[in-house]
Amino acid sequence: MNPQVLALWPELEWIGDAELREQTARTWELALQESPLDAADLEQIPFTLLVPGLKVSFMAHKRCVVHVARDAALKMNEFFGDDLRCDLDTVIAGAILADVGKLLEYTKNADGTTGTSDCGKYLRHPFTGVALARQCGVPDRVCHIIAAHAGEGDLVKRTVEAYVVHHADFMTFLPFKHKF
Repeated sequence: MNPQVLALWPELEWIGDAELREQTARTWELALQESPLDAADLEQIPFTLLVPGLKVSFMAHKRCVVHVARDAALKMNEFFGDDLRCDLDTVIAGAILADVGKLLEYTKNADGTTGTSDCGKYLRHPFTGVALARQCGVPDRVCHIIAAHAGEGDLVKRTVEAYVVHHADFMTFLPFKHKF
């Protein structure tokens, strides 16, 4: 496994399925190869361009989403059992990969600010994320989470795992966008 990716994502170790863990890591490796950003940028750039002056980094938000999604899935399995079983590996891989497409959607401007790349002007991160993941053999059940985690997912039927990641993402985004 790429040491740079593992340094970004210690949560990869939570994925029990070794093949899925490797596919998830390879997707991040591919994204970093194709991105105008590097791994260090991800610790500095804001996680969204929709909140002016945001200080929370891309990686702080993404790792929080993974933790919130995993914890929610564990509690759902504890309380609901087989009535609404949530596959942990799918949730964790999906949460790690949900915003991988932002590495193609974002760029660093000459003045050091973060902006929308040429690719990002045409394709939002759910689309580019699925494209990257499919190149790395990520299963459809996880690609579905990438595709359905953002607003685009409001147009499709979501799996239980996709709902978990979607809500973990939005509960850690909307309070920044719509401060009370």
